[in-house]
Amino acid sequence: MTVHALPAVNATLNGIAAVLLVIGYILIIRRRIDAHRRVMIAAFTTSSLFLVCYVIYHAQVGSVPFTRQGFVRPLYFTILVTHVTLAAAVLPLAIITLSRGLKARFDRHRAIARWTLPIWLYVSVTGVLVYVLLYQPTWLI
Repeated sequence: MTVHALPAVNATLNGIAAVLLVIGYILIIRRRIDAHRRVMIAAFTTSSLFLVCYVIYHAQVGSVPFTRQGFVRPLYFTILVTHVTLAAAVLPLAIITLSRGLKARFDRHRAIARWTLPIWLYVSVTGVLVYVLLYQPTWLI
């Protein structure tokens, strides 16, 4: 595997994280706390692995310009700006949420998890969209 395969790996990790977040949400609604905890730790681990791969890729390759024109250009940059901004916000939120959950401080955990989950889910899904728009030029002509 070369460094150029990492964007596809990153998109896959973002997709897996999004699926795990939805499963974790369903599990907590059903009051399956132990299963929820395991799935959310898996989501955190998956997102952490994404972050490592992302840093490695951009340290090796640098930034990749978006060269496409037309209606997809403002769409891409709108998604990218919101994705990057919320990704920066969700990292500390996810760490705090995980810490409170593992320490069984559930009232405080729930208070922040209500914000963390939708932001994290948005970041994971838009991470896949950024990949598709940037690295799959034949999609959404």
